[in-house]
Amino acid sequence: MGIIEIILTALGLSMDAFAVSICKGLSTENVKFKHSLITGLYFGLFQALMPMLGYFLGINFQQAISSIDHWIAFILLALIGISMIKESREDEGGNDDYSFKTMVVLAIATSIDALAVGISFALLDVDIFTSCALIGIITFTLSAIGVKAGCRLGCKSRSVAELIGGIILILIGFKILFEHLGIISF
Repeated sequence: MGIIEIILTALGLSMDAFAVSICKGLSTENVKFKHSLITGLYFGLFQALMPMLGYFLGINFQQAISSIDHWIAFILLALIGISMIKESREDEGGNDDYSFKTMVVLAIATSIDALAVGISFALLDVDIFTSCALIGIITFTLSAIGVKAGCRLGCKSRSVAELIGGIILILIGFKILFEHLGIISF
């Protein structure tokens, strides 16, 4: 998996956090820099840690499933992508609570898909530390921007972000599958 695919995966994974950040910004009456920073740190940290956790879980099973690893990676990415597309059609409001409890719950909820991607990473040729760092940095940046943008754009952007993120993950899943089957090569 090359740097372009890792960046695209990071962008796809960060869309849930970005969408929630937009809604947080929309629901916060007076958005301050600290709101963007808090949101970016929570979401970026969890998005970076979850693939690492998934990776280390996945490498324990790598030998047993190496003959079907491309199918597992494809199915996981496709399911995550489909889930994100479904979520893009739901209308969820935001809240202006930036407490530890609220932010941890939101960070975990938006990074569960990153755990599954981490399992996929264990089945592929991926530098997990670079990948996790990029996922964390991109998620931090987009989440911090999302809070500020939420004041201006509104929650309608949330559904577009999740839709795009879902499509990106599905396309990466197909790319992995097609490369393994010899249909395409990059």
